[in-house]
Amino acid sequence: MRPIVYIPRDSGALALGAEKVVRALEKELEARGLDACIVRTGSRGLYWLEPMVEVETDDGRVAYGPVAPSDVAALFDAGFLKGGAHPLSLGKPEEIPYLKRQTRLTFARCGIIDPVSLADYEAHGGLRGLRNALAMTPLEIVEEVTESGLRGRGGAGFPTGIKWKTVHDTPADQKYIVCNADEGDSGTFADRMIMEGDPFVLIEGMTIAGIATGATRGYIYLRSEYPHAHQILNEAISVARQSGVLGPSVLGSQYAFDMEVRVGAGAYVCGEETALLDSLEGKRGMVRAKPPLPAHEGLFGKPTVINNVISLASTPIILDKGGPFYRDFGMGRSRGTIPIQIAGNVKHGGLFETAFGLTLGEIVDDIGGGTATGRPVRAVQVGGPLAPYFPRALFDTPFDYEAFAAKDGLIGHAGIVVFDDTVDMLKQARFAMEFCAVESCGKCTPCRIGSTRGMEVLDRLRNNVKPERQLEIVTDLCNTMKFGSLCALGGFAPYPVISALTHFPEDFRPTPVREAAE
Repeated sequence: MRPIVYIPRDSGALALGAEKVVRALEKELEARGLDACIVRTGSRGLYWLEPMVEVETDDGRVAYGPVAPSDVAALFDAGFLKGGAHPLSLGKPEEIPYLKRQTRLTFARCGIIDPVSLADYEAHGGLRGLRNALAMTPLEIVEEVTESGLRGRGGAGFPTGIKWKTVHDTPADQKYIVCNADEGDSGTFADRMIMEGDPFVLIEGMTIAGIATGATRGYIYLRSEYPHAHQILNEAISVARQSGVLGPSVLGSQYAFDMEVRVGAGAYVCGEETALLDSLEGKRGMVRAKPPLPAHEGLFGKPTVINNVISLASTPIILDKGGPFYRDFGMGRSRGTIPIQIAGNVKHGGLFETAFGLTLGEIVDDIGGGTATGRPVRAVQVGGPLAPYFPRALFDTPFDYEAFAAKDGLIGHAGIVVFDDTVDMLKQARFAMEFCAVESCGKCTPCRIGSTRGMEVLDRLRNNVKPERQLEIVTDLCNTMKFGSLCALGGFAPYPVISALTHFPEDFRPTPVREAAE
């Protein structure tokens, strides 16, 4: 039997040298007169072990990592094509503690299959949800998603079933499904991982959404910084179209659905759904006032479902296993699983899919392994660059939408960025205002002007110019931005500032005080 070697083509693994390892493997195979099939997969999300090489054996897959090109000859010497022992051997990947503790539903195939092989996708449970959906009425599909308790995984946490029901109930000659793949939050990479490692699950999810709501056209709005995802998505869409999964008759049914990828121009604000729609229509991405809601008047004025990648990619498992199966995971109103992305100054950075309910401390200290530097964790930011900073005193907070909201936090896209005790929280607060100033679409005054004034005030505080006065001004400014901004960009920019002021006041009180003109 011809040996099969699996190496990720995921951009995280590529950044860590996966392509060089492939070339070294090919060269070594040729030099030794050996033959093996090299399959390019997505990443399993254990990035501290990438590039991770896996080989198929009689007893299942055996993993090795992190592999450098210089390690390849020694791997062959150790007989790795048959799972031989080597210092880089990790054993069976599913037995690695980081993976074994996970509940992989949405990411079940990531790192396992060839992302552009529809046969591989089907062999691992793909298209079962779509086939079940085709045997149901559109309203039954909507009810199944509603029963699952799935909420928007892009950050807002809005119930997916309610959004689909609104579009389903709105009469129109044309409806659209728009996938928000403009993944711009710091420390987030779940969307990219699924698009590069299992794109057919997104295609299947969007098709199910189209059948459920009466939409016949879909668009994936992809951030420009994801060229590998762009290539893989286009390959997968082409395969799906040729295989009859997409087109005028989805899998031979009465339903028509097709889709395409559109690439954004790098504006963070286009992650907001109405700014995204403007950009998709060829306009400058600026936030629209609501109402009307996109579910009533969205893309080109037509009813539109806008969900993020993970929301849509989670629907095939719901239609396959049923709404109650998915709902049984999680806690409170946070049902199902959530792909937590652990990044920053952390020992074990990667993706960890699990049911809602783990505490923040368990995620950072136990799963993440603490800081990469070995220094104490001082702060953690959950939910992107405009999210609050949590100190260790809040590490008992369960990973749950309502539990985080009760502590003035937000889960957002579930990206966690870890900081050790060398972090300067005044500098981090200033960065939040600068980020907002750079990324503001300029439509509303609190965001456009407030963020710039915020930078100025924090700079004066840094320079010890009437610090008590600056603290008073920045607090008032944050309240104005929070309640007066048109969208979450300006509305959330105060969160990291206020949380840093609240939990780390010592970083905002430089001494001695120097009087100067404001």
